[in-house]
Amino acid sequence: MRRGEAKRVLLSQLEGSNWSWQDLLTLCKPRVVLVMLACALVGMALATPSLPSLATVVFGLAGIGMAAGGAAAFNHVVDRRLDAMMLRTSQRPLAAQRMPTVLALGWASLLSMAGIVLLLWQVNALTAWLTLASLIGYALIYTAFLKRATPQNIVIGGVAGAAPPMLGWTAVTGQLGPEPLLLVLIVFAWTPPHFWALAIHKRDEYARAGVPMLPVTHGEAFTRLQIWLYAWLTVAVTLLPFVIGMSGAVYLVGVMALNLRFMYWNWKVWRGADPTAPLAAFWFSIRYILGVFGVLLLDHYAGLWAL
Repeated sequence: MRRGEAKRVLLSQLEGSNWSWQDLLTLCKPRVVLVMLACALVGMALATPSLPSLATVVFGLAGIGMAAGGAAAFNHVVDRRLDAMMLRTSQRPLAAQRMPTVLALGWASLLSMAGIVLLLWQVNALTAWLTLASLIGYALIYTAFLKRATPQNIVIGGVAGAAPPMLGWTAVTGQLGPEPLLLVLIVFAWTPPHFWALAIHKRDEYARAGVPMLPVTHGEAFTRLQIWLYAWLTVAVTLLPFVIGMSGAVYLVGVMALNLRFMYWNWKVWRGADPTAPLAAFWFSIRYILGVFGVLLLDHYAGLWAL
């Protein structure tokens, strides 16, 4: 197709669509990005014995947020046909055909490049390259390949989604260490019980769409057992900040209380007697991970106030 013809086709697609600026925002999965930014902010705070600089916080969160929004928009592009088959995602802008794919692809590329450039320019190169690696891991390796290739997609692809607290840490310090990697490990261990609970609730939709989620390929009973085991792994990992001296008694008390509630819901999922438990466990797990990082933050600044 010649350049002039391609331009006319693009213009006709844009004129014939009924997308709005809200659809551009929807492509970024703003609620997911907000959770990621909260975790990144905690990483920033924990990386310094005092308050991180305002410029680092603003530019760091802006760059990480734009890159995360770009990765989410790429996810919409790659999954547009799959999303159209599932009730939960059928009204997304591309799945519902409100927006041309080329526009969404351009928006995703613009956000991603702007985020990486901002991090390179105003934060540091390490954070920029780690953010780029996370973007590629989520948008390409997970979404385009792993999601359709293996029932362990969530476990393997969880590394990319676990990066925000590490990115916040490196934005402040410019270097890696055991502490930010432990923060990554917490999110990594939490991801399977979090997402597999939703996968049980949406099992039939995933089956119709041909996505090899664990409940589809190995059955609900096996998935419930895996949720129970990974939940215990999450509990063990969340105790490590206290074990290595990264946090103190405030964190230990808070995380133990959170873990009791977390295990209660995962026990209900494992038992399989309550059909509403998987979705309830999924929603609580979001509050749980925010609570874990919240008490880490509270413990960090409680120690500073004590001084």
